[in-house]
Amino acid sequence: MKRIISFVIRYIPRSFLQLVSHIFLRILAIFYQGNQVSCTVCKKEFRKFLPYGRRARENALCPNCLALERHRLMWLFLKQKTNFFSAPLKVLHVAPELCFIDRFEKLNNLEYITGDIESPLAKVKMDIHQIPFEDNSFDVVFCNHVMEHVDDDIQACKEINRVLKKGGWGIIQSPVYDIPETLEDKSVTSPAERERLFGQRDHVRKYGHDYAKRLSQSGLEVHENLFVKELPAQTIEQHALPPNEVIFYCTKGKSELTA
Repeated sequence: MKRIISFVIRYIPRSFLQLVSHIFLRILAIFYQGNQVSCTVCKKEFRKFLPYGRRARENALCPNCLALERHRLMWLFLKQKTNFFSAPLKVLHVAPELCFIDRFEKLNNLEYITGDIESPLAKVKMDIHQIPFEDNSFDVVFCNHVMEHVDDDIQACKEINRVLKKGGWGIIQSPVYDIPETLEDKSVTSPAERERLFGQRDHVRKYGHDYAKRLSQSGLEVHENLFVKELPAQTIEQHALPPNEVIFYCTKGKSELTA
């Protein structure tokens, strides 16, 4: 199973996988019945989650809603630390994750807009370097695992900062490696060489410990939130959460979490 999943996500276009993978995985879920783990997003229980990743991680992917470890953690963060599920908010979700789309669209308190340049799941076709909305349009922006793909991550973050309202906030996650500074070389265009240097064939940089500082060049205030460290070990195990994941909580101006 690990080898199959690793091959599929490495070589099959993501836009195609976004359309069909959930059908196959929900069939596969029959073979994972149990109650050893539970998904924070869809509330379904399994004996374990599916492996996922180019170097497949065990116990990672919910076969029902396709939430990964980081998605299950983000859901808990939104529930426990923000007013996302209760306040009237206008939300822009860039490159929306399948596990969130239907659930966010059903929340009566949200005006929820999805956008992306290539995802078939997004309703607005847009280039994050030039977001097609007016200044100060959104209370919240989500943009996860996008910045490692784009030509100019600082410009993309400037656009997020521009469309956020004063006091607005967002979450901008990316893979961050245990290296001091971000590795970037725009002369590297070969997919194989990008995979060797940056970890994936369609990545254009490899983020290091300077991720928050780098994104802050855009004008956003980027906070490294260690929410997962507040959670009991039992909760981390039950939901198979990433034990060292930093949530990069970004604000336009000073902003306090609600809890």
